[in-house]
Amino acid sequence: MGELQNLVHDLGGARVWVEGLVLAGCIVLAYGVARWAGRGHAAESVWFGRRTFDGLLFPVLALVLIYAARYALAQYQPVVVLKVALPIFLSLAAIRLFVQVLSASFPKSPAVHLVERLVSWLAWGVAVLWITGLLPAVLTELESITLAFGKSRVSLRTMIEGTLSSGVVLVVALWISATLERRILREAVGDLSMRKVAANAIRAVLLLVGLLFALSAVGVDLTALSVLGGALGVGLGFGLQKLAANYVSGFVILIERSLRIGDTVKVDGFEGVVTDIKTRYTLIRALNGRESIVPNELIITQRVENLSLADPMVSLSLNVSVGYDSDVDQVQAILCAAAASCERVLKDPAPGAFLANFGTDGLEFTLSLWITDPHKGLLSLRSEINLNILRGLRAAGIEIPYPQRVIEFKSGPGSPVETPKPTDRSVNS
Repeated sequence: MGELQNLVHDLGGARVWVEGLVLAGCIVLAYGVARWAGRGHAAESVWFGRRTFDGLLFPVLALVLIYAARYALAQYQPVVVLKVALPIFLSLAAIRLFVQVLSASFPKSPAVHLVERLVSWLAWGVAVLWITGLLPAVLTELESITLAFGKSRVSLRTMIEGTLSSGVVLVVALWISATLERRILREAVGDLSMRKVAANAIRAVLLLVGLLFALSAVGVDLTALSVLGGALGVGLGFGLQKLAANYVSGFVILIERSLRIGDTVKVDGFEGVVTDIKTRYTLIRALNGRESIVPNELIITQRVENLSLADPMVSLSLNVSVGYDSDVDQVQAILCAAAASCERVLKDPAPGAFLANFGTDGLEFTLSLWITDPHKGLLSLRSEINLNILRGLRAAGIEIPYPQRVIEFKSGPGSPVETPKPTDRSVNS
């Protein structure tokens, strides 16, 4: 506790107010520069964030300015306040780095808030130990605690440092991949599917390289990973073959571009629009709002109808019945006019009405038409056309038949209803 007592004693010095003014000036200057540099930048920027002070640039600038001020002020008087401010802003910069990068890489993941809390508690805990002077003693104690892994022993300090360094390297790799995707791929690659496969490939390579560097930095022998790689290959060949097949199929779909985001497809009886292509599965959203998660292997191995790949036009047909005494030519003209009056129906090819069948209750017509926007919904279009047809038929006095059945009761022996026979009567004159 001697270090803490010395710190409290030094904070009561007569010239501490000078350091306080210098610290306030450094913070104001860092905020002003960050605010000026962040004008016009997107809200998801890692450097500037949404409110300037929640980005990475502000704590980094403050840290640099405080370190320079501490070095300059140490030439004239003992430095206490700036010495305390350094670990505080260093912890703040680490928290901002982790949170902003993870939020940019996984914007919809609920685990980001959990990681933010864990990183915050860890960073502020290290800062408190640093300020109070207990950090060297804690590190020495962690070094004395060892765990045995086979014939080798690893200290708890080495494991913690390896975990932290791996986390930093992985976060930096995610940051680089997100920056490349936002700054380069969006401009260089116009196709959304190809941009996604390039982003996934860059992220996977950077994460692998970063992980290898982190393991090498903490003293892990990378040659031992060959055994792990062999075991992983055996696991992929047996227990994980379905999972591996889905991942490989995902990259094949993205590279071949047989399926693209925005296409209208029909897979295993489910029809909808492709909203996202993941490395393991594909999301298909139907027009009624339901989503289907389709494994990529299913798309590769089974028949898939892509309604948008060759031609965006989609055919639609409606069935109408009229009475047998109706004028066929007049009915066809009414049906075609009802479809042509809708804006979504294409004029070329024009709608056509055909006498499809001689039904039990009347003449059955089929109205055929073409549209190019099935993603806007078919139920509203059918309703509009049916209303036009109903108005046109009623205005022309054409009957829409409804089913009629004639039930005939026959009398006779053994029948459920037996009609009594008339009785012969003699008339006396």
